[in-house]
Amino acid sequence: MDIQTLVKQAQAYNPQLDADRLERAYELARAAHQGQKRATGEPYIQHSLETAHILADLHFDEDTLIAALLHDVPEDTTTTLETIRDQFGDKVAKMVDGVTKLSQLRLGLEETKAESLRKMFFAMAEEIRVVIIKLADRLHNMRTLSALRPDKQKRIALETLEIFAPLANRLGIYTIRRELEDLALKHLEPEKYKELEHLLADDKDDQHSYIKQAIAILQDRLKQENVPVLEITGRPKHIYSIYKKMQRKGRDFSQIYDLRAVRVIVEQKNDCYLVLGVAHSIWTPIPSEFDDFIARPKDNLYQSLHTAVIGPDGKALEVQIRTAEMHRIAEYGIAAHWKYKEAGASLDPNVEYKINWVRGLMEWQKDLDANVFVDSLKTDIFQDQVYVFSPKGDIYEMAAGATPIDFAYLVHTEIGNRCRGAKVDGHIVSLDYSLKTGDRVQILTAKKGGPSRDWLNPGLGLVMTTRAREKIRHYFKHQARAEAIAQGRALLEKEFHRLGIGERNFETLSAQFNYASADDFLEALGHEDLSISNVGIKLLDDERATIPAALPAPKVIPQFETKLKVEGLAGLLQRVARCCNPLPGDEVIGFITRGRGITIHRSDCKNVLDIDTEKDRLIRIDWKKDARAFYPVLIEVAALDRGGLLADITNIVAGEGISMSSATATTNRADRMARINATLEISSADQLTRVLNKIDRLPNVLETRRVTST
Repeated sequence: MDIQTLVKQAQAYNPQLDADRLERAYELARAAHQGQKRATGEPYIQHSLETAHILADLHFDEDTLIAALLHDVPEDTTTTLETIRDQFGDKVAKMVDGVTKLSQLRLGLEETKAESLRKMFFAMAEEIRVVIIKLADRLHNMRTLSALRPDKQKRIALETLEIFAPLANRLGIYTIRRELEDLALKHLEPEKYKELEHLLADDKDDQHSYIKQAIAILQDRLKQENVPVLEITGRPKHIYSIYKKMQRKGRDFSQIYDLRAVRVIVEQKNDCYLVLGVAHSIWTPIPSEFDDFIARPKDNLYQSLHTAVIGPDGKALEVQIRTAEMHRIAEYGIAAHWKYKEAGASLDPNVEYKINWVRGLMEWQKDLDANVFVDSLKTDIFQDQVYVFSPKGDIYEMAAGATPIDFAYLVHTEIGNRCRGAKVDGHIVSLDYSLKTGDRVQILTAKKGGPSRDWLNPGLGLVMTTRAREKIRHYFKHQARAEAIAQGRALLEKEFHRLGIGERNFETLSAQFNYASADDFLEALGHEDLSISNVGIKLLDDERATIPAALPAPKVIPQFETKLKVEGLAGLLQRVARCCNPLPGDEVIGFITRGRGITIHRSDCKNVLDIDTEKDRLIRIDWKKDARAFYPVLIEVAALDRGGLLADITNIVAGEGISMSSATATTNRADRMARINATLEISSADQLTRVLNKIDRLPNVLETRRVTST
């Protein structure tokens, strides 16, 4: 590469190029780097030329090419930035200074993970072209990396893979990203790289023939359907993307669907979907291998349709479909805009700075003398984003118009929930204050508490971002759920007490009522989506609870019809235990008493469970399923005394066709609390639940329950 080749390359896309100015920049750089050599043994000026050549491939403007030629001059030579400013103007000097600043970063690998350094680039760079020059600089360094020591190769390759390749991806410059990734893999995983390289080479002829066949089939059908197409080509797959897909999906080389791929370029967006329809009519689409990046562009504005089909000979084939404009953006990203800028076409004058697809910023490095860059953060470069600082110097990207509350939720959900005020640059501001780029924001929090529902009022302008709104809504939804769960638990425990039922395991109950968890079950009760009465009936009529393992195996006694309709008591005198008053439907157990036959207890009766000796006198029994007998049940009603209370209870009992064999009422004159105990002749658990519910709804009634022990 020499300067004349670079000039011709730039003139091809920019006829108005000032060739003399570009040559003068080269001469200044050549003289400044005189005598300096690279690790490859080449003169240092070759690196400057190659960096500019990479940018010319992307059709960058004249100032950018000049800055690329001069980018290492202030750092590595005695020529000053002022000399560059005097000869080539302020714009070129700012770009060179920016690249120099980025080159001075000396961070340990632990500080340069993933997002960190590439976000710093955007926070520091007054010109986005500074970052792109740095990318070109890194690409040429990677091309010549083999000249360095192996340990240095791996360090630079890892840094490239973690920082510079993702940075190129965020900017949408896929041509640089692909080469950076492949070169990084070559030095980090040399054996794997060679293996994939050989596999691709061995498959090259077959792939070429296959792609040619697929293109011919697709072209012919598109022509028949009168679908206009500008170009159909094979799409090469770079090694790193194959490597990552094999890792991510756990597949071997033969299972990568997009090894065989074609790209269709059309003129209009609607034509993309016509081509998709034709492709799917020719070949069977592979499920789950379709992506519509036209309807849902990637963060870096990438747009295309991706589909995988069972192509010719039953082999998988990927088809990418996009317009010429989409293709230009896909290949060159933000760099694509400079071609239009140089041509003088009508375009948003700030389009080259609108990189709103870049997300987030990283920690501001305290040991870096970056004051000169702080002012650049307060410019209008990122018009639809603002960049603010935390008290510790962390940098956060937010939508323009964001407020302190938005910032609080971006930092941490709990900080947002407990936000009570804010300071900007040390001064108290209102919570509806619109944050500006460069603001240092401190959130004032309470020790306890949560957000205010007023924050969700759009008329107050307190919250502007979707993230914050969703966090606030989640808080109140969670609070409502917690309250409903507590209410459901209280209702259920009250029902256990009211029906005289021992407590059950909530997880078991939730499964019985087809809820995924105990909390879901209790929440449904609390919201009254599930009737507590239905739960009570189900509990009373439910399948039998497990009898404690300590009880002996049942004695088999011939079944016969008895007065109490209990199966398993052949010819024995039977009576219901007054300590627990079991009902048909309750799990019961018999206790053989000397000279008095069988006493029937509930299986969870305390008197039965406390038996330590004479367990052989316990027998397992059951209610006869077709029983029609009536059983005495004692109920208790607690209420504030009023006239007609006992009459109302009596009417409810009579209305259910139930006999009341006894009733007593007492009143405490001090607190006017009345207690009514009544013995009812009940035929079923369902009947008991209905009566208790009706009495419970009477005026002044505080509690109605079944008494299971005296």
